[in-house]
Amino acid sequence: MGTAPDRAALVSEIEMHLPYLRRYARALTGSQERGDDFAARTLQNIIGDLSLMEGEAPAAERLFKVFHGIWIAAEGEPGETPAPLGEGERIAQARLAKLTPRAREALLLRVMEQFPMGGVANIMGIAEDEASELVRIGAQEIEGGMSSRVMIVEDEPLIAMDLEAIVSDLGHTVIGNPRTRAEAVSMYASEKPELVLMDVHLADGSSGADAAADILTDIPDQPIIFITAYPERLLTGQRAEPAFLITKPFTEEQIRATISHALFFSARAVPA
Repeated sequence: MGTAPDRAALVSEIEMHLPYLRRYARALTGSQERGDDFAARTLQNIIGDLSLMEGEAPAAERLFKVFHGIWIAAEGEPGETPAPLGEGERIAQARLAKLTPRAREALLLRVMEQFPMGGVANIMGIAEDEASELVRIGAQEIEGGMSSRVMIVEDEPLIAMDLEAIVSDLGHTVIGNPRTRAEAVSMYASEKPELVLMDVHLADGSSGADAAADILTDIPDQPIIFITAYPERLLTGQRAEPAFLITKPFTEEQIRATISHALFFSARAVPA
């Protein structure tokens, strides 16, 4: 049996992993608001019952496991949804109905959050071989069937080339690679891509976050995936922040899974 966690140590552990729980929750729901609400519920439950964090598993696994208990329970309680579903979320619900249950969760835990397969199994409360199969199925299902035009805002040529290769391999079309805020806003206005990959720090010292704000002023439901070496700065839950975020250095699998999830929740994406 695990020992009761020390409160001070527990707070420190939660603070360390909470930004990534928010990232995972946002990717699952397709929404900062709904994702952060689930993360907040997780904290409230832990504060009410510290024994939920008992165990020998790493702290991150224990935290995500508590989250999963709340996530699964909430599926049977639609009346507790924190906000009315938007158009993208309604479309996503229809798409969700066609997917293998729990495959998306397994994929995001393994690929986006980089848990070992044993950790995925522990968080989800399933056998490791089942977790492995769900990851495989999730990648296959979520990456298929969507088509989009993508703008890659990245000032480092090699990274931009890597991103373009991954995006193209997924069956999407790259419409351009602006390197500054002004170039990004101008190209977006003329091309209206269905998806934007946005580096935070751009070539002339301008901000990708500012470019995104400019774009979202005109098209509030535009899917934008942020790419940054400092994810914690955009996962505070204290202001408007991205629903989808990739950490540098990234893997090809992370890019593929995040792009597919962003489009999955987008009313602007169309079947291939």
